[in-house]
Amino acid sequence: MEDVLAGVWQTLTGDALPAAGVGGDENVLPGPFRVAAAATSSVAAATLAAAEMLKLRGIEPGVVGVDARHAAAAFRSERHLRVDGEPAPDPWGPLSGDYRAGDGWVKLHCNYRRHEAAVCWALGVPASRESVAKTVAAKTAAEVESAVVAAGGAAALMRSREDWLAHPQGEAVADLPVAELRRIGDAPKRLLYDSDRPLGGVRVLELTHVLAGPVAGRVLAAHGANVVHVGAAHLPRIPVLTMDTGQGKRSSFVALDTEGGRARLKKLVSRADVLVQSFRPGALARIGFGPEQLAELRPGLVIADLSAYGWQGPWARRRGFDSLVQLSSGIAEEGARVAGADGPVPLPAQALDHATGWLAAAAVMTALRRTVTEGGTWQARLSLAGTGRWLDSLGRKESVTSEVDFSDLLEDVDSDFGRMTRVKMAGVLPGAPPHWDHASHRPGADTAMWHLP
Repeated sequence: MEDVLAGVWQTLTGDALPAAGVGGDENVLPGPFRVAAAATSSVAAATLAAAEMLKLRGIEPGVVGVDARHAAAAFRSERHLRVDGEPAPDPWGPLSGDYRAGDGWVKLHCNYRRHEAAVCWALGVPASRESVAKTVAAKTAAEVESAVVAAGGAAALMRSREDWLAHPQGEAVADLPVAELRRIGDAPKRLLYDSDRPLGGVRVLELTHVLAGPVAGRVLAAHGANVVHVGAAHLPRIPVLTMDTGQGKRSSFVALDTEGGRARLKKLVSRADVLVQSFRPGALARIGFGPEQLAELRPGLVIADLSAYGWQGPWARRRGFDSLVQLSSGIAEEGARVAGADGPVPLPAQALDHATGWLAAAAVMTALRRTVTEGGTWQARLSLAGTGRWLDSLGRKESVTSEVDFSDLLEDVDSDFGRMTRVKMAGVLPGAPPHWDHASHRPGADTAMWHLP
């Protein structure tokens, strides 16, 4: 796993790997893919990036450490969440799932009403699983995928790894780094507020939804950042993910489809240090918040752009989620072959989302360090498909199923939702142990403004 981490660290920073203690049993998660290695390396990269920020403050960080079991628990944090002892509601919508088409399999993502409506409109069926299944069975998987996507929905047919590598979008992301970091504007060197935490006084504006972006903000909050998540009152949310990823953040509503809302966002951006966003490529630019506009509005800003299928290629603007990318890119097909299963077999965690989130946090902290040492406005770009390509490149392990006890990695805290059981923040940083200052707030509970550091 140290070799995996060294490769990630080299990509992010261009530097040799500092001393770090990473280890544990990769079989803590089942399946042929090296998900535990990816999890451990992603958590370690973010923790090392925090350690480098701590050094800028003249504080000795100590030796960073990450155990595979804790990293695995963090990558399945939503599965461990409990409120008043009860599991949160199932995140999957009634029509979401894998469907057998006439020549293969297709996944329909219907966790939001608008996506469910798009599926029903595209297929010409009522909102019943039986009707959807019958209609899908009479079509090819490609016909279903094309019709649902054209209707504004979210779908993916199950491709093999070979088919994905030969696909135009697979080719487009084949050579992308797991994270791209580039300077996009000039700005004077940043001065840090006095703090004993890596990101003390750093203001992070989070314009994200399920799941990678919120994970990135959660990591930044654990290292001391002042994180404000901005959503909209009318948009749907998945309760378990809202509760799980909201740790340490404040939550506000801003209506970006109104002139007043955009003015409020511009004010927030003008005083932010970091913007993490997971709108589809080009969506923010259409309302005046593209990278060039942001660089002009707030010189010295660090922008993290997260997408499903990458920032180039024919699918760059395609709507996507972790589960869909797993089907598109051959991960679910290989899982099925190894398991001898009839239908798609996903990874044992939403690993593309979680890894992208942790790596985005690492990229943000690396960029922040550069704003201190070099100045400039910086942009980080990551994608679920790029993370999937990286996971694929790590090779395979023996598929072992074992029962693992994660109970010692859980903690109980009071929250706006009740007594919450959550996974403790992963990553050992002796000089400034990461932690959240408070549990998740209810959506929209906070005013959309910055507090003093």
